[in-house]
Amino acid sequence: MNARLTFTRPNTLLGATTLAAWPSWACAAMTASAILTLSIGRVAADPLLSLSGGLYEVTSRLELPHLERWAIDKKTRLCLFSLEANDAIPLPVLSENNPFAKCSAANLATASGTLQYDIVCLGRDAAKAHAIYEIGPDKFAGRIAMVMGAKNMTMTEVQHAKRVGGCQPSSSATRF
Repeated sequence: MNARLTFTRPNTLLGATTLAAWPSWACAAMTASAILTLSIGRVAADPLLSLSGGLYEVTSRLELPHLERWAIDKKTRLCLFSLEANDAIPLPVLSENNPFAKCSAANLATASGTLQYDIVCLGRDAAKAHAIYEIGPDKFAGRIAMVMGAKNMTMTEVQHAKRVGGCQPSSSATRF
């Protein structure tokens, strides 16, 4: 019952290596503490957790290659993280007539306030996209590079959003 684990460690006072023995419960406690610290660190670094839920005013623009200066900004109000909608894509594509409504997110990656993911649709020659967002507590900005299926047509949706309040049950905002 009183198992001891032996390991070597450098002795800073004598400049030599000494043997140390710790009870197995102490090693288990240190391992659990290290795992918990790593998992809490990952959660704290997740940009989606820093984004507050609520009503956002999003300015979006659909850019086509070589026609960027002709793109028109469109304002939309979104209610993000509502309990009524459970969408697989963290932040939606807002362009009209886009094929991504029934698609899902894959390869989700977060680092230093950046969120990236692929939008994957089922079927042969289906549309696909890659989204990259910079996320802050009450704002986000991103680009979604889209390739329309079987058409060899590429376009980019650019989004800039800021939180303008809480979601209202009777508002005309789109819920995600």
